[in-house]
Amino acid sequence: MNDGPRLLIALVAGGLIGAVFYGGLWWTVARGVSSKRPATWFFTSLMVRMAIAILGFYAVSSGNWVRLVACLLGFVVARVIVTQLAGAPPKAAIGSTKEGCP
Repeated sequence: MNDGPRLLIALVAGGLIGAVFYGGLWWTVARGVSSKRPATWFFTSLMVRMAIAILGFYAVSSGNWVRLVACLLGFVVARVIVTQLAGAPPKAAIGSTKEGCP
C-alpha cells in the first residue's frame, strides 16, 4: 500500500497543529503582557496548546513513527511561517528596560 497520501495528510495536519500552537502563543503574548494576571494567561495557554499538540500528534500518527515525523515536520514549518507573519517585536519593546547592554 502506498503511504504517500497519508504522509502528505500528516504533514498538513502537523502544519495546522503548529499554526494553532504558535498562533495561540502569539495571541497569548499579545494579551498577557497587558493583563493584570499574566501568569494565569501564560500557564493556561501553555496547558491548552500542549494538550492540543499532544492529542493532535497522537491522533495523526496512529502509532506509525513515519507519520509522526511528517507531522513534526509540518509543525516546524508552521513555526517558521507564523514567525514570519507575526514579524519582529516593536523596537520600544526590545530596549524598554534600563538593565543590560546600552
